[in-house]
Amino acid sequence: MEEDEEICKTPLTNTVVAVCIIAGSSGLMYGYDTTVTGGVMMMKPFLEKFFPTVLAKMRREVKQDQYCLFDSHILAAFISSMFIAGLVSSLLAGRVTSVIGRRFSLIISGILFIMGNGFEVFAQNVAILIVGRLFVGFGIGFANQAAPVYITEMAPSKWRGALNTAFQFFVCVGAVIASLINLAANYSNNSNGWRLALGCASVPAMILTIGALFIPDTPSSLIQRGKNVEALAALTKLTEPRYRPQLVLTVAIAGFQQLTGVGMVAFYAPVVLRTIGIGPEGSLFAALVIGVVHLTSVLMSTCMVDNIGRRLLFLQGGVQIIFAHVCPSSLSTFLN
Repeated sequence: MEEDEEICKTPLTNTVVAVCIIAGSSGLMYGYDTTVTGGVMMMKPFLEKFFPTVLAKMRREVKQDQYCLFDSHILAAFISSMFIAGLVSSLLAGRVTSVIGRRFSLIISGILFIMGNGFEVFAQNVAILIVGRLFVGFGIGFANQAAPVYITEMAPSKWRGALNTAFQFFVCVGAVIASLINLAANYSNNSNGWRLALGCASVPAMILTIGALFIPDTPSSLIQRGKNVEALAALTKLTEPRYRPQLVLTVAIAGFQQLTGVGMVAFYAPVVLRTIGIGPEGSLFAALVIGVVHLTSVLMSTCMVDNIGRRLLFLQGGVQIIFAHVCPSSLSTFLN
């Protein structure tokens, strides 16, 4: 009992903060990439080089449905390739991470991401562009598997809730930075502005890769203290029938959180806003506002999570998401 109390009183050291920031930078990588890609798709030099048919539709004076502007199978392949690769790699990353450790998985994710980003930046045709998106997706799949687990295992129990939000915090920071760079690239009128915007994604990937070389891997707490029997008992307990509902619900929460479309909001925000009549610059600025609101909410939850608990935040967030889905749909139906 005294030993457990001492563990709970483990201080938040500079080393713990540093390693959590390095691991959390993978969220910066993910947030930046998903947001910057959505903005790049609105840039005329990018569309002119890779998707001229889409740009031609945008320049037509004939009035047409805005949704038809982006009706392109090649554009859809460019968008979906990263997510498909991320799905496949996330299935593999769980096993790989358990074998080689969280630290090496973070290094692998950074290397894959940098390779993919290089293909994107120097691409001269759509095929190379999609290859780059595939590598980026593989890197993100590994990062999203390893980073949250790494942070959880490294964080002292007292600070675990706050530090666990580090990954999401960096996702939001990356989204805000990407929105600002998209605006700057769009206003610069530089034909290669989209390459610069995409290339900046390698910065957080390099921070992650280089930083991961110097951080320790996470030891299992029970095994480190020689409590192998207790470790086995804890794993066994999760598979007992009476605990299966809780286990299923925990997994379902993460699944339904993704099904709300939160990831697509960041990726497609400029395109969706453009289709409802907002101009190119206005849609990029509105995407920036969305990113700032997201970042603010994460900061608020970071401050509250260890005081009011995760369950209340989850319920409150669920209610907000329901209103966010129902109200705009009902309003648009009423106005039409």
